[in-house]
Amino acid sequence: MTRTRIKICGITREEDLAAAIEAGADALGFVFYAASPRYVTPERAAQLISHVPAFITKVGLFVNETAEAVGAVLNTVTLDLLQFHGDEDAAYCSRFGKPWIKAARVKPGLDLLEYASRFVGAPGVSGLLLDAHVEGYGGGGQTFDWSLIPQSLPLPVILSGGLHPGNIAEAVRAVRPWAVDVSSGVEAARGIKDAQKITEFIAGVRDADAGSSL
Repeated sequence: MTRTRIKICGITREEDLAAAIEAGADALGFVFYAASPRYVTPERAAQLISHVPAFITKVGLFVNETAEAVGAVLNTVTLDLLQFHGDEDAAYCSRFGKPWIKAARVKPGLDLLEYASRFVGAPGVSGLLLDAHVEGYGGGGQTFDWSLIPQSLPLPVILSGGLHPGNIAEAVRAVRPWAVDVSSGVEAARGIKDAQKITEFIAGVRDADAGSSL
């Protein structure tokens, strides 16, 4: 059975972190973008991460941040993976000595094969996150047309953008991504997760995975 990895992003509270871990998340995301309602300070992220057990990936999300600011976060927070959502190039993403993924804001006319080619082979590149193109950064809880995704991309695909318990099984069956990433789709309010939605979301992924082996 293919197993789609699952990241719960925008963790701000201990109880949300515990719910995601209990439900079986593979990765947890911490947002270091001050304009986001899910922003956490490095000190707060370090507190939260102190409760994360082994073998769960701790991801830091940045948007067009200075290298000095990213370095300052890394001096305070133990992160396993960096996620870049802005206009960062491969050289910038690679400079921190950590594995990283790059977000693409998908819309008609974007050549995803050409976009991915800018990052293939760069030190540390670990995947391409596909999000909806909206004003600002992040998908804004919006889906995009999954048919815009080429059959074969040269990097592992992390599907994001408007995913929630009601559409996640369909999304996994349609795209067959390496991983999925959700934030607002499992929230009770902005920045506040809903434990039941997290459980239902992960169950939907597992149901879709089980169906792929039939």
